[in-house]
Amino acid sequence: MPVYENTKFILEKVGSTTLVCITKTVEPERINEAIQAGAIIIGENRVQEYEDKHNDILPCETHLTGHLQANKVKKAVDLFDVIQSIDSLKLIRIIDMRARDIGKVQRVYLQVNIGNEPQKYGFKPDEIKYAITEIRSLRNIRVEGLMCIPPFVPPEQTRSYFRKMKALFDEMKQENRDNIDIRTLSMGMSGDYRIAIEEGATMVRVGSAIFGKRKY
Repeated sequence: MPVYENTKFILEKVGSTTLVCITKTVEPERINEAIQAGAIIIGENRVQEYEDKHNDILPCETHLTGHLQANKVKKAVDLFDVIQSIDSLKLIRIIDMRARDIGKVQRVYLQVNIGNEPQKYGFKPDEIKYAITEIRSLRNIRVEGLMCIPPFVPPEQTRSYFRKMKALFDEMKQENRDNIDIRTLSMGMSGDYRIAIEEGATMVRVGSAIFGKRKY
């Protein structure tokens, strides 16, 4: 799979939208090809996997995009510039304590369960404003965006969910002050990133369109 060429192609297609290259199961050599092609952010789903390979990856910004368990918070705060998958107030309070311990202000996005799916992680859309109110008291957290994974439906059917996310994003930007600075809307993956951009995404997360089908 020509990673360098694929990365160049995707970067051209996303234009001014920020690209996160999702590198789950991808070895460092191929990740470095994407970085050499112009990728500046990589996203990992699992803390342990990134810990095992991060020393072999070229300098870049790093995002955790997968579910974060409480027992992995210490390593996640040490390793990642941004944690996109904040799905509860309990989790964010634990992150705040760890960040305080090491003198860091952890950048985070709040994950929204935009389809209200019981099997998925994330805040319900109507919980976000309350969550932001609670987070204002935390000094080692900076909320910079919202993130979602829409229901698994044909790409065109994701459009309505992305529109709901954009409306929520626009509403929550009005809450910006103190440690709340919502300016990123992370939505859209390999199969639907073009639709997400059309509906207002400022960041897309693309893996298989760059690296090919994952090998487990």
